[in-house]
Amino acid sequence: MAVVEQLIRAESDGSISFGNYKLPEKTKLENFEHNGNILKVKTFKDITKLEKDENFVYESVPGTAVTSFTETDKGVEFKVEGATDAQITLGLNENTEYSVFVNGSSIGKMSTGLGGKLNLSVELSEDAPTTVKVEM
Repeated sequence: MAVVEQLIRAESDGSISFGNYKLPEKTKLENFEHNGNILKVKTFKDITKLEKDENFVYESVPGTAVTSFTETDKGVEFKVEGATDAQITLGLNENTEYSVFVNGSSIGKMSTGLGGKLNLSVELSEDAPTTVKVEM
């Protein structure tokens, strides 16, 4: 898997891919239309952030490359890679319990608070993507 050179792109399966953790300076792309929503991505080596219709969706520290990112009313699923392990924050439903899976293995249940944010740490590699699935 490689970084997303154009910062964000729509995939043929309806998912999106975004992020470039190899950029030395912050780069952003705004007003990317996908499925009737307006997306905005900011990315570089230190952080990757995605917003949809001005609402928080995804953030990683340090920066990452995300492919096959799919949102449903039950959660999110994506593949992620990076130069080092990352802290990922997802914008989900408020006060909701989610089951979290990394590479197909459950890492337990996590709950969001009033802001709807869920935090998890993921071990990453540039050699192979890590699959993350978060579902109600």
